[in-house]
Amino acid sequence: MAKTIVGLEVTEEGVRAAEVTIGRAPSVVAFGAVPLPPGAAKDSEVFDREAVVLALRQLWQRSGIRSKRVILGIGSRRILVREFTTQALRPDLLRQALPFQVHDLLPVPVEQAVLDFAPVAQHGDQVTGLLVAAVAETVEDLVSTVGRAKVTVDVVDLAPFALARAAGVIADAGETVAAIHLGDHTSYVVVVRDGVPRFVRIIPVDIPTQASRTRELAMLSEAAEGAVELEEVLETVPPSSQPPMRRSRGGVRTARPTELSEAAVADLAARLRSTLAFYSERAGDRPLARVLLSGAGSVTPGLAAALAASLPIPVEYVGAARLAGGKTIPPGDDDLNLVTTVGLALRGGR
Repeated sequence: MAKTIVGLEVTEEGVRAAEVTIGRAPSVVAFGAVPLPPGAAKDSEVFDREAVVLALRQLWQRSGIRSKRVILGIGSRRILVREFTTQALRPDLLRQALPFQVHDLLPVPVEQAVLDFAPVAQHGDQVTGLLVAAVAETVEDLVSTVGRAKVTVDVVDLAPFALARAAGVIADAGETVAAIHLGDHTSYVVVVRDGVPRFVRIIPVDIPTQASRTRELAMLSEAAEGAVELEEVLETVPPSSQPPMRRSRGGVRTARPTELSEAAVADLAARLRSTLAFYSERAGDRPLARVLLSGAGSVTPGLAAALAASLPIPVEYVGAARLAGGKTIPPGDDDLNLVTTVGLALRGGR
């Protein structure tokens, strides 16, 4: 069997992974996703370790993924990604110098951060690129949790960089494209040229998707069952002995909206448009050629149309099935969500 690489992501809604062969023509060998209970994880942070470990074990059992070595993607609104210019140095020397150069830019003390630098362009003895800073404790806890599921993390990669890698597979040579991945809780905007990320924005926004709706219904059902059980218990207690209670409408908590309102869709489209406009104003003679949409949130009714109507360039959907051959990934949320997951795996073969 050809050597394979596994991309893995832990999101608020669940864990997902894709195993891809390495080579000129990458092929998806296996893939899968397992939902997480509410509150188990969020923004690549683990809050219920046991729940995440169980989901990871189920993911490997159900998906048929064989390799236990992964490239782990992280994507969080707490991760800093910004343009940074520094003196051109050998990679090893730059890694040593970076903490001293960027400590004033970080939201946490430098000793509590994990740093990375992705060079984009060099002019003379100066190199410009994207500085990435994440909270070390969060990353270490995530890696440790994955390890408890008997899975080894070889590399931790930024999910927007994986999205850039995926966009590079689809874009034509020399073409500048914007890849937008809209998730349940966190979304990414990445501008890519020749496979290199030139611009990254991480956008915090809750978007109702099929996964979030399914989970919300399960929570409401559980709450309703609990309310019925409580009523049955209270029937056996004299009214004078019952504690004072406040009830929400319908006896259970109200779910978040099952769809974004027209106003919310218009607002999100405007935020995405302004983000792309911010890049375009600085891009000079390298204008955007098209927008590639992925992620389960991208099929929110009216969103693609609203974005396309506000931009002078084409907007199209991209699924993981366009990135690699092999095992068929059916159209739907999994195909849209696995774009970044497959993009992680592509790091090992390009």
